Amino acid sequence: MLFVDLCIQGVIQGAIYALIALGLTLVYGLLRILHVAHAALFTLGGYIGVLVTNGSGSFLLALMTAMLVVGVVGMSSYTIIYKPLLNRTPLIALIASIGIFIASEELFRIFFGAYGLSYVSPPLQVQIEILPGISLSQARVLVVILAVGLLSGVGWLAINTRMGIAARATVVDPQIAASSGVNVEIIRYGSFFIGSAFAGAAGVMVSLLNNLVEPTMGSVPSYKALAIIVLGGLGSVRGALIASLALGIIESFGTIYVGHLLDRDSIAFAFLIMVLMVRPQGLLARG
Repeated sequence: MLFVDLCIQGVIQGAIYALIALGLTLVYGLLRILHVAHAALFTLGGYIGVLVTNGSGSFLLALMTAMLVVGVVGMSSYTIIYKPLLNRTPLIALIASIGIFIASEELFRIFFGAYGLSYVSPPLQVQIEILPGISLSQARVLVVILAVGLLSGVGWLAINTRMGIAARATVVDPQIAASSGVNVEIIRYGSFFIGSAFAGAAGVMVSLLNNLVEPTMGSVPSYKALAIIVLGGLGSVRGALIASLALGIIESFGTIYVGHLLDRDSIAFAFLIMVLMVRPQGLLARG
């Protein structure tokens, strides 16, 4: 029974990592840039979730608002930060992204306070028995359903729509895609919107599970997400999803069996380092 419970907890954590890592993977695949400022969008989603839920009483409205607003902010980040730097070395864009992330933490602290915000009446706390002897809150069940639904939707779009095919072509070779009539700018804006919206949804769910959102909430998840996309193979969406699930399960089991030696975050990074020592190109590196 403990084994099943740990697997379930690992899947829940892995689902959150997958929602965060997808945006980073999409941006790297299109621009070859590590989008560190993505973590600020994750935190922004958490704040919107708390504020809208407390103000309206509707968690669904909060989730939809967070995804929409964070998606638009993500597109704006492309226009303001990355687009002017596309002809420069990727290191310059990386430095700019890190600067935006650090500045965003201070802005969150100024506008929302240093001690964070919580839900007045946390929603979705009713326990559901999913297996005999194993119960989960509605919020934890929703995390998995939301992640599966959103990621499946993106997969369907990538395979069955013209925009999805165009996006895949742009990732492989943007110059050839543009010469074939693909509007590369629309693909980039669409990818930033989708990836940012998913990060906003992850921020809402983490704020709900912890009943807290604070200015530095995105720091550790962002480091893990960066490590996940490297582990999965830079630019590989499927690899990032597999790495996210693996990391969540390793953390879940590691907390029980080696938690007296290492904390949860240390377990995660130790696992990532060991895998990358054996396979530095990642699990599913693209050619």
